[in-house]
Amino acid sequence: MTAARVLALLELLQAAPGLTGPELAARLEVDERTVRRYAVRLTDLGVPVEAERGRYGGYRLLPGYKLPPLMLTDDEATAVVLGLLAGRRTGLAVGETATESALAKIQRVLPGALRERVEAVSRTLEHTRAPVPSPAPKAGPLLTLAGAARHGRTVRLAYRSWRGEPSERDLDPYGIVFHSGRWYVAGFDHRSGEVRTFRVDRVAGAARTERAFEVPEGFDAAGHVVRSLSAVPYRHEVRVLLETTVERARERIPESVASLAETAEGVLFEARAERLDGMARLLAGLGWPFTVLAPGELREEVAALGRRLLGWAAPPAPPSSPSGPPPVAT
Repeated sequence: MTAARVLALLELLQAAPGLTGPELAARLEVDERTVRRYAVRLTDLGVPVEAERGRYGGYRLLPGYKLPPLMLTDDEATAVVLGLLAGRRTGLAVGETATESALAKIQRVLPGALRERVEAVSRTLEHTRAPVPSPAPKAGPLLTLAGAARHGRTVRLAYRSWRGEPSERDLDPYGIVFHSGRWYVAGFDHRSGEVRTFRVDRVAGAARTERAFEVPEGFDAAGHVVRSLSAVPYRHEVRVLLETTVERARERIPESVASLAETAEGVLFEARAERLDGMARLLAGLGWPFTVLAPGELREEVAALGRRLLGWAAPPAPPSSPSGPPPVAT
């Protein structure tokens, strides 16, 4: 059991460098003293393990140390390849060519028979959804932001706005969020004095500082990102009353689409929209009666949608009779 757990510690250090003593102890189901003993055992075997002291200290392999070649079972190799393919499709991948180069490297080291089987999966796999066109972030800034968020350290951020305008700011990264095909970081922006959301693919550079910060108690990074994205200004402010319960509405309508509030008249649906014809289709697709409060143009779009639906549902017109006098019997 000891040898197996020492090897398990080595795998953890390879997969997730920087895990703290308590985290390693929990994963290995031992106490922290035993973790330290396992780390010493690895060092005795020639595997250099570094222990960083302090509240956020952790264990990691010495930079530059190369582990023996990775050996994968059939299931593990398939899982890795499918994970890379899914990441490329959904936007979860990082770097412009990282997925392709990683796939090529894995396929080169696989045994011939397994390589052919895994390649067959990647070449024959089809998707029901189109790939996410969003740009992938660079691995360097993403890893820096994640490490700073984990250890509670401020980062100096070089950022590019959606207009392409460059800026520099200090950011306390509270959390990293992947939402709808894009990576975001939520945190306290020292430049504006507010908690803000930034797209990681627009981060040109990130440098960790030694300034420490504490994440506000109960802060929900994912919830903050979703709410901030839903508050992005659009051309139209939409207010609609839905004839349903707020529980049923929340099952069908994500926070990123609209805010929902229960009132005496029904569920108040508030959202922002760039196109009202799309909002009309969304509301009709819910299948509940509703009343448009604002804007008035949305009522016109709903009426126009209704007319189109009625026209599509009408039975086809009977074929017209041929012109000219009826034939004469002889």
